[in-house]
Amino acid sequence: MGPASEASAGPQFGQREGGPAVAAALCEGGSDLIQLRAKNCGPKEIRRVAETVLKVTEAAGVGLVINDHPEIAREIGAPLAHLGQEDFFDARQTRPGEQAIGLSTHSPAQAERAIAAGPAYIAVGPVYATGTKPNATPVTLQYVRWAARHVRIPWFAIGGINLQNLGDVLAAGATRICVVSAILNSPDIARACQAFKQRVSSAAR
Repeated sequence: MGPASEASAGPQFGQREGGPAVAAALCEGGSDLIQLRAKNCGPKEIRRVAETVLKVTEAAGVGLVINDHPEIAREIGAPLAHLGQEDFFDARQTRPGEQAIGLSTHSPAQAERAIAAGPAYIAVGPVYATGTKPNATPVTLQYVRWAARHVRIPWFAIGGINLQNLGDVLAAGATRICVVSAILNSPDIARACQAFKQRVSSAAR
């Protein structure tokens, strides 16, 4: 199962109180995919949160992506998992296997390598500097433009995207985005998510 719509907003969340409540707000706001990202939590805690969040996303018809742990996604029945380039290829994997997987990419060469492995989607970024990955070098809109011309599977622009720069990302050819801070740091998560979804949907018409 890949990303379900042409205009997707897939926020990530993890180390925050009330995971199911946050997931419900993201679903209400129109997110097509939600990624559970909890870098500092152990597998047992991630599985516990993932099981509760999956109930919310399934009820809303929204896809859940489990970051870094395809085995947890497979065991609980989440439709997607997400891995970085190193996590996937350094494990000597050449195909995602039974679990549908999305892969991070930071350059055209990485995109081509990832696509050859048969992922459900790829992530293109970070487009801008982002506190989620403070040591990552932004790939800039140039890589987004390249992806729009060359990538034929679903792909998401990610990294530092907010309502102020969203227009430039969409103009560069992105039709799917993943947003973290600009939504999760908002006092009204559902409304913030809805604002992004409306902008992306309008651009796709």
